[in-house]
Amino acid sequence: MKIVVIGGTGLIGSKTVERLRKRGHEVIAASPNSGVNTITGEGLAEALSGAEVVLDLANSPSFEDKAVLEFFETSGRNLLAAEKLAGVKHHIALSVVGTERLQESGYFRGKLAQEKLIKASGIPYTIVHSTQFMEFLGGIAQSGTVGQTVHLSPAYVQPIASDDVADAMADVAFSAPANATIEIAGPERARLSELVARYLKATKDPRTTEADVEARYFGARLNDQSLVSDDNPRLGSITFEQWFAKSAQPT
Repeated sequence: MKIVVIGGTGLIGSKTVERLRKRGHEVIAASPNSGVNTITGEGLAEALSGAEVVLDLANSPSFEDKAVLEFFETSGRNLLAAEKLAGVKHHIALSVVGTERLQESGYFRGKLAQEKLIKASGIPYTIVHSTQFMEFLGGIAQSGTVGQTVHLSPAYVQPIASDDVADAMADVAFSAPANATIEIAGPERARLSELVARYLKATKDPRTTEADVEARYFGARLNDQSLVSDDNPRLGSITFEQWFAKSAQPT
């Protein structure tokens, strides 16, 4: 089976490609660096020729509201149109738990626009809603930093390791289209401000954290339901401690 992974050289994409190839399938790791650009359409027809499954794991290079929306709408339209011409049988997209609840955020408005295009395309699909990646904890800390203090919501999160995400995406690639949204999440819930405090302590970062219910998460105000799964998710197995112990090892 030929499988095309859009964003196949990124954090999740590269790990998913590795897993799919180990199962003996022809896998195209598509990205602008490999001559496949979903914004311009360059190389799409060639990459998708003969493909049965497409996984869209690409992310917007900018988090600015207008740029994010334009990226997901343009990329989504171009990719889905090319898939129709190629006769793709299953479109899989990675999105975020809470997307529909966090529409104050320009990023999540962009993701919702992407999801709407998929649902209206007529192509059999599965949308995978994931909780936040543990690998993004540093970026989340940076987004809330003022001076030496990190201001973050105390809302619950349920972070998942990228290895668990890649395992799930590979399994979905070999499953029948759900024509629905499924959810994946980490094995443990924690308050965002407390989890980042653990991360900073583990990395010996001198910054302190301050729980602030008004602190915004990429533009959106959170509550305890915003970022956690509530729909019987597939749970990852890697805990924060296990992930950090592995990620702290020299490569």
